[in-house]
Amino acid sequence: VMQCSASLDILFLLDGSYSIGKGSFERSKHFAGKLCDALDIHPDRVRVGMIQFSSTPHLEFPLDSYLTKQEVKERIKRTTFRTSALETGWAQNYILHKGFPGGRNSSVPEVLIIISDGKSQGSTAVPAMQVKERHITVFAVGIKFPRWEELQVLASEPPERHLLFAGDAEDAANGLYSTLSDPVCTATAPGCKVESHPCERRTLETVKELAGSYVCWKGSKQPNAVQASLCPFTRWKRVLIKHPSRCFRTVCPDPCDSQPCQNGGTCVPEGLDRYHCLCLLGYGGDIHCAAKLSLECGVDLLFLMDSSAGVTLEGFLRFKAFLKRFLQAVVGQDSPVSVGVAQYDDSVKVPIELGQHKDALSLMKSIDALSFSGGRTLTGRALRYIAQHGFRGSPVFADVQDDLPRVVVLLTDSKSQDSVAEAAEYVKDQNIFLIGIGSSFMRAELTTVTGNPQQTIIYSDPQDLFNRMPELQRKICSVGNPEGCQAQSLDLAFAVDASSGVGLENFLRLRHFVRSSCLHFIINRDVTQIALVTYGSKAHTVFALDTHTSSSAVLQAIDQVPFLGDSASAGSALLHVHSDVMTVQKGARPGVNKVLVLLSNGGGMQDAAAPAQQLRHDGILVFVVVIGDSDRDTLLRVAGSPNYLVHISSYEDLQYYQGLIIERICEEARSPVNLCRPNPCMNQGVCILGPGSYRCQCHGWEGPHCESRVPRGDSPRSPAFPPRSHVQWSPRGLQHFSRALQHSKRQ
Repeated sequence: VMQCSASLDILFLLDGSYSIGKGSFERSKHFAGKLCDALDIHPDRVRVGMIQFSSTPHLEFPLDSYLTKQEVKERIKRTTFRTSALETGWAQNYILHKGFPGGRNSSVPEVLIIISDGKSQGSTAVPAMQVKERHITVFAVGIKFPRWEELQVLASEPPERHLLFAGDAEDAANGLYSTLSDPVCTATAPGCKVESHPCERRTLETVKELAGSYVCWKGSKQPNAVQASLCPFTRWKRVLIKHPSRCFRTVCPDPCDSQPCQNGGTCVPEGLDRYHCLCLLGYGGDIHCAAKLSLECGVDLLFLMDSSAGVTLEGFLRFKAFLKRFLQAVVGQDSPVSVGVAQYDDSVKVPIELGQHKDALSLMKSIDALSFSGGRTLTGRALRYIAQHGFRGSPVFADVQDDLPRVVVLLTDSKSQDSVAEAAEYVKDQNIFLIGIGSSFMRAELTTVTGNPQQTIIYSDPQDLFNRMPELQRKICSVGNPEGCQAQSLDLAFAVDASSGVGLENFLRLRHFVRSSCLHFIINRDVTQIALVTYGSKAHTVFALDTHTSSSAVLQAIDQVPFLGDSASAGSALLHVHSDVMTVQKGARPGVNKVLVLLSNGGGMQDAAAPAQQLRHDGILVFVVVIGDSDRDTLLRVAGSPNYLVHISSYEDLQYYQGLIIERICEEARSPVNLCRPNPCMNQGVCILGPGSYRCQCHGWEGPHCESRVPRGDSPRSPAFPPRSHVQWSPRGLQHFSRALQHSKRQ
């Protein structure tokens, strides 16, 4: 981030003596490379050279050899260790006599960076003084455990701004930049300033200490006499010595200091003034981790949590964490949702009554206070209790609207020890909607409770529970409303595998799935059009997009679809959809999103990737639903993204994924559409896109979509539209377009 950009000559003096050793020499090289990161190396700005010194100086490379940062750092890496005795004074004399090799002859500021342990065998004081008298700025950088007294003699004044330690390369690079920033380098970045702070310089020194005493014999003045005495003995010891000092460093305001990331997001700085937030699941609504989900629907929402021994303490805590994260994501200050929480085992408690908390903080604190009870699992009894008492009128509920839908979300992972079927029916009789959440172990019981597989949420593992938050949000807000795309216009095609690999029994399941899916759409010329293709080795159009204009006609046609029974080729089916189904001639409407749902057992997918990509290129979403074992990489190439692939283990489980598939289809129906994809122009006409419109450029044909051949000798004409007129599209205009197209076909 910080970089010294000025006309500047910098020469590294690298200690290559045996007191350093090869390991510390390599660290010196690494440090020199790190310092280069703080320099704007360029022929017209900072130039860098290097001398390695021990008993004699050796020029590694002059300042005019390498003119980019990358070249300099690569050359530093290739420097080899030349072990010998250390004579720092000789290296300084070399500088005094020869100057900076390849430098600009003192026409620009000169900086000498000495990287050494400061254990020279000769005198350094005089040559150090002479170097500084030449107006050369000298930085002394300690390596290993340096002799700081000698390095201080080498460094320019004040020493606390010119003494650095190579052990912390990032800190030392900051120190170098901080000293050079004023007045040599360009001004410090806005908001940054140089500050001093206490620091210490460490070294190892050998000291003599008293180890003890021993009996020794000493002579006396009397002849032939000796006397015993206690004599001290000492030993040498290496100790860590700390020298207090002050360091000067450039401090910049961290863009994360203002804590911009909300809802537990982690702020990651990117330079001086940019950052990005790593958001928890469900909090990616904007760059600051705002709630990604929202409950904009008005409901009275009561969570019923299993707190029995069967769910275990771990499971209860998992439900609590899920509940907290979900409510943090969806409940805002202006949320129209009233929330309550109940927990049960063989008894029921309502610690958070409906509408009790008006702000998320107090709600979270109350959820934190929930404790595990661990009794028997009586889910049926709990459901009855909640139906009778969970939504009762009381002062707490004074501002809750009575006409809001009432929703109970059951979180359980333990099979009930009492009957749930009758209790669930009782709850529904009170006009309370039930949503069940549990693991795959609970699928059957939750389906019994909710009465509808689409009102159950099944997670595969503990982490997958948290991935289901968007699904729960959609189910809560779809309460009381039929699922489907409602008034969103959509051209939808199903391609169903009717090969022998699927078999007759499973084909009937696929046919039933298509039939029940169609019930979720408003089928007419203006809203949803549906086409059906079956395929084996070849593809067959059962009915086109414009064949049926009502739900009853579509359902009746689906019931008559025959089983084919030969080999499967999904590629031929996709090509058929591209050329014979999703076309203007076959009823596809410009300006309307288009989706193909491919239902298969995974056979015959080898040739499907290229035609699937062709469909996507023309703006047609390919949604792949595969039942049974199949190569996932092949399926992903066909689907184009994991978001558009549903891989189901068995045909029996297909029904449980219908809600998810319809939700994905409807998301596509709401996305922006390209009016020229697929091409609405017939007979090789070229679609030219305009703002909210398009036009067809025809060759040998005429009409708004190049649908009429130009008679020989006549000029192109169109009674309805001039050849270059723009066609405006809106949902209301779709019916007119379809009728006009049918008329042109008859002509």
